[in-house]
Amino acid sequence: MFSSVKMIYADLSRVIEMAWEDRTPFEAIQREYGLNESAVIELMRQNLKSSSFKLWRKRVTGRKTKHLQLRSTEISRAYCSRQYKHA
Repeated sequence: MFSSVKMIYADLSRVIEMAWEDRTPFEAIQREYGLNESAVIELMRQNLKSSSFKLWRKRVTGRKTKHLQLRSTEISRAYCSRQYKHA
């Protein structure tokens, strides 16, 4: 568990899910959970298997959609339109 922040399992699970999502910027995680990018990285390091963490870091490093300042102004949503299916 992330040492400086006590989270319930559902919150921890949601932060990890948001961190995995390509279109969810770190700023959205900070706004909702108060965790900046370095805190999210540490949380992921502590809660994922080493190989999963390495794959995640490789994927998000330099990814424009994970940082609002690097993101195209044409992208106004935080997730893919096909990501959440409404019944």
